[in-house]
Amino acid sequence: MRVFVTGASGWIGTAVVGELLATGHEVSGLARSAGSAAKLEAKGVEVRRGDLDDLAGLRAGAEAADAVIHLANKHDFANPAVSNAAERAAVETIGDALSGSGRPLLLASGIAGIRQGRPATEADASPFHGPDSPRGGAENLALEYAGRGVRPVSLRFSPTVHGTGDHGFIAVLSAIAREKGVSAYPGDGTNRWAAVHVRDAARMVVLGLEKAPAGARLHAVAEEGVPTKEIAEAIGRAFDLPVASVAPDDVAAHYGWIGGFFAMDLAATSSATQELLGWTPEGPTLIEDLDTGAYSG
Repeated sequence: MRVFVTGASGWIGTAVVGELLATGHEVSGLARSAGSAAKLEAKGVEVRRGDLDDLAGLRAGAEAADAVIHLANKHDFANPAVSNAAERAAVETIGDALSGSGRPLLLASGIAGIRQGRPATEADASPFHGPDSPRGGAENLALEYAGRGVRPVSLRFSPTVHGTGDHGFIAVLSAIAREKGVSAYPGDGTNRWAAVHVRDAARMVVLGLEKAPAGARLHAVAEEGVPTKEIAEAIGRAFDLPVASVAPDDVAAHYGWIGGFFAMDLAATSSATQELLGWTPEGPTLIEDLDTGAYSG
């Protein structure tokens, strides 16, 4: 297939592009900068210069492809309304471009807020609808295109997609620990984060492209939930820092914007995804990555 990938030069996107090429697909990728474009071109990717605000470019990329994997997001945590609006507009533009074609639209989503009180499963529908909701309600918007001749698939990534070179949440928590001189966890540290290695996540995405039916919700989850205390302890070992609890009322002051996420229980299962796709996670665990220096460079 000829696959158009947004976020092609990002952390997950880089791994997905590599997996697509390794399995014989052709790739066109969205790139904002000359540096990102050069890296993609060096891999044999056809580059489309632009960003999520270039809706005409997104439409053209989707129309020229056999499938779209939408991984880009502004991730502007200081101005979430900006990120939400851009995400919704991008999904609507791509969905309209693919309408009536039967072609796949896979989009990045997440575990946060899907379920409270127990691990989230693929059977749990997202509670987020409408442009003012998290991610602009993009998951539900995309799945509605199943009724308009598109094969939409939601890719729900673990809160940590880890590995060497990751600049996401675990890297941010590590930086905060070094800045504060202590690796902290919220409260009693029993709340959990699902986790998956980036290579396993990329394999799941490509299998989802090839096998998942319209309306599927896939969970890129290898570990159902790693307690935040264990995460903090591993960060402490990695940087030779003491480990301590942060009272719930002090989480925001200690962690800043990421505190709300680190205090959440974000456990999830992937049994249905593994059965549907024949996917078995094989990469190192999050704690193994921390203990072997993946975040120490």
